[in-house]
Amino acid sequence: MASVQNYRWATVAAGLIGAAGVGLAAAASHAGGEALLRPASMICLAHAPALAALSIAGDRIRMSALAALGMTLGTFLFAGDLVARHFIGSGLFPMAAPTGGMTLIASWLLLSAGALLPGRH
Repeated sequence: MASVQNYRWATVAAGLIGAAGVGLAAAASHAGGEALLRPASMICLAHAPALAALSIAGDRIRMSALAALGMTLGTFLFAGDLVARHFIGSGLFPMAAPTGGMTLIASWLLLSAGALLPGRH
């Protein structure tokens, strides 16, 4: 079994994404960003706890590292694109938010599939 140390990056990502979610919620409330910043906040606040849990689970769930990586990248793409649209008027790149969203969906499905596979001893 991998040590918790091996999943430290997921804990760091969870903390950064969670902090971004709270900051985006405040910005949405105070800077008129309901249309773009509120959904970005929700994506961050939904995935930060999942990343924290995956970092604790380590490799007790097969493919958890890959699911965590996908959730991290997907969150940055999805929320980052919405934030860029709000603050600079254009997205990160064409189809960034949908790519991030599909990456998040795939990551959740990967997590489910990994949980169905036999555990490691």
